[in-house]
Amino acid sequence: MGLKAKFNIVMLVAFLIGLGLAAAFAYALVQRDARDQVLQEARLMIAQASAVRGYTDTEVGPLLAEQSKVRFLPQTIPFFAAQTVFRGLQAGYPDYAYKEAALNPTNPSDRATDWQADIINSFQQDPKRAELISERDTPAGPTLNLARPVRVDSPDCLTCHSTPQAAPPSMIDLYGNAHGFGWKLGQVVGAQIVSAPMSVALAKANRAFAVVLAGLAGVFAVMLVMLNLLLHLVIVRPVRRISAIASEVSLGNLDAPEYEPRGRDEIASLAASFNRMRRSLVNAMRMLESAD
Repeated sequence: MGLKAKFNIVMLVAFLIGLGLAAAFAYALVQRDARDQVLQEARLMIAQASAVRGYTDTEVGPLLAEQSKVRFLPQTIPFFAAQTVFRGLQAGYPDYAYKEAALNPTNPSDRATDWQADIINSFQQDPKRAELISERDTPAGPTLNLARPVRVDSPDCLTCHSTPQAAPPSMIDLYGNAHGFGWKLGQVVGAQIVSAPMSVALAKANRAFAVVLAGLAGVFAVMLVMLNLLLHLVIVRPVRRISAIASEVSLGNLDAPEYEPRGRDEIASLAASFNRMRRSLVNAMRMLESAD
């Protein structure tokens, strides 16, 4: 096996090891960045929903308080307002979802599904938890879920949710008295849950990963070609020339030309030493011939 072949094998093994390590690091990095991007979107959406809830509670509710005594108006409920606003946003972004799910809601449409109930139970089991991030597979691809607990943090909430007798009659007329009651102050009764698709961000991450790997492979290919060219010009070709001259001298051709070294590197030093040895050998052989 020639020197160039051995050199290329070593370089190829080193490249494959390096590429594997770089690929693992780059893949983890782009996947993390994609997840962070989706998580940032989810946090913006849940912040927007919280802002709508706060505005409804402080601005809209008091304005419609008197009318709600005659006819219950869902528009005064922060949960209803936040979800209604989000449905308008969802028309342009159907893969995103927002729900204020509860285990025992007043409006049956707000009842938590199985996976949403698991999130609410997690908040109930750990009252100090302020946020829960999870991932879920859906027909549209992997989805990131960002959830925050809904706690009964104001006695005003118990006006509608403590007992049917204490609730406004207009609300009972609209939703009935079978659900949405029995809430207690400080209790986690539900969760704000934003679901954001990860497919777009992951697709971008995978494209970036492919570009990185292609770039590394391209850099290695260029480097390998340049190193092979350098190896051929600086080492292989001079060594072959020296070897050819040595072969001619060993076969008795004392007129074989010397190799003219170029530069001051190790090959040039080897060539100079070879030329001195050649001249010494030629002189010795001629002296022997003269003695005969």
